[in-house]
Amino acid sequence: MRVRIKGETKDFKTVWMEERIVHMIDQRLLPHRFEIIQLHDQRETAEAIRNMAVRGAGAIGVTAAYGIAQAALQAPTGSLEAFKAYVNEAAKLLKATRPTAVNLFHAVDRCLRVLEACETVEEGRERIVREAERIAEEDLEASRKIGEYGNALIRDGDGILTHCNAGALAFLDYGTALSPIRFAHRAGKRIRVFVDETRPRCQGARLTAWELLQEGIDHVVIVDNAAGYYMSRGEIQLVIVGADRIASNGDTANKIGTYEKAVLAKENGIPFYVAAPAMTFDLKARSGGDIPIEERGEEEVQWVWGVDEKGERRRVRITPENSPARNPAFDVTPAKYITAFITEKGIIYPPYPENIKKAFG
Repeated sequence: MRVRIKGETKDFKTVWMEERIVHMIDQRLLPHRFEIIQLHDQRETAEAIRNMAVRGAGAIGVTAAYGIAQAALQAPTGSLEAFKAYVNEAAKLLKATRPTAVNLFHAVDRCLRVLEACETVEEGRERIVREAERIAEEDLEASRKIGEYGNALIRDGDGILTHCNAGALAFLDYGTALSPIRFAHRAGKRIRVFVDETRPRCQGARLTAWELLQEGIDHVVIVDNAAGYYMSRGEIQLVIVGADRIASNGDTANKIGTYEKAVLAKENGIPFYVAAPAMTFDLKARSGGDIPIEERGEEEVQWVWGVDEKGERRRVRITPENSPARNPAFDVTPAKYITAFITEKGIIYPPYPENIKKAFG
């Protein structure tokens, strides 16, 4: 992704690994501060996933793969059995971080599968590191292809609603929902992006807006409950969101509030697209009822981070001290509200059970 730092534009990936160290953009500090953090072992990498220094299904998956690679590189020398046990413990640690984004589980399981056939510790290290890098390369290529296919759905002059952040920060680059938008902008189409703030962590207001600003893409941040207003006024022509897990029937888990936007789009006759790679489809989940939904701490609802008039980052409470809160991180959008899926294999239309299986089964 393109990042402007002190007047100079540089290209960054969201996460990458050099030697045994995982490097990533700390998304908790954006948009007010751009900082790269370094994670020295799988425990630090797992914590970065848990505390949302990195977030977004694709980026989480790649980060988890790198965490397994770190474990393989740092495992004590000794027997193959001890090596495998060490790596499997790292896998348990990483899988326990966040339950909904299936990319994480796919990535870890792929690394574990290549380990099964290894006959020496050295072979295990080499194959796991190679698999982690392959997962990262596939993530990058998939997000690029999603942009190419999705661009065809965007017309000159369109207003496009997004929810949460499914941009380059959520993958290695390009993103999913933002990838078609990037391609449309670079093709010279005049578009305007309506950016849902996405409470409670405000990934839209903080991250999506920041990414669009870096690219010079016309956008406006709106509060979450303003989307219907702009739809009814004819200012929004399509909705594009990402996904954290897609069941085999097309039911889709994404950031909390996505379901509401899909219903509004249907009511207003606006196409609702989900942009996601193969890694986000969970063919073992028959419907949205099989998708685990993460519930995070109530403090994310009760408190917000921001920068005051002096430029100092502060956390302030916005609810009464004794009022409890609930905080589901995701909801499930039934397949009937989804116009199509934008994937690296092309656009998938209904009937979803047959066409998803045909594409990824």
